[in-house]
Amino acid sequence: MLNVTAEEAGVGAGVLLRAIEPLEGIALMKRFRKTDKILDLARGPGRLATAFQIDKRLDGVDLCANGALWLGTAVREITSVRTAVRIGIRHEVRRRLRFFEAGSLFVSGPRRAIGGRSD
Repeated sequence: MLNVTAEEAGVGAGVLLRAIEPLEGIALMKRFRKTDKILDLARGPGRLATAFQIDKRLDGVDLCANGALWLGTAVREITSVRTAVRIGIRHEVRRRLRFFEAGSLFVSGPRRAIGGRSD
């Protein structure tokens, strides 16, 4: 899985990236994932990690520095962000801490979990 943290070790502050919409490197992702189904290339934390070849070797990598893995800026404008409850948790289940682009087919999880609302 790909978790992004912005605090020092021991402080619980992070984001789990659950999915991405493939825009570049699609042929390479298809090879890593062994599928031609573009919707399934990086929809879900495990698929995303496999598509990007993310494993424990990348633990602790600075995502703001040049290297094998980094965070970039959006290549297109996001028109509407929605929120929903998180998937697979047992505590604070009503908190809407799941954020995604409205209407995206690449959002992971069951459709009922991504109905969401605009914020």
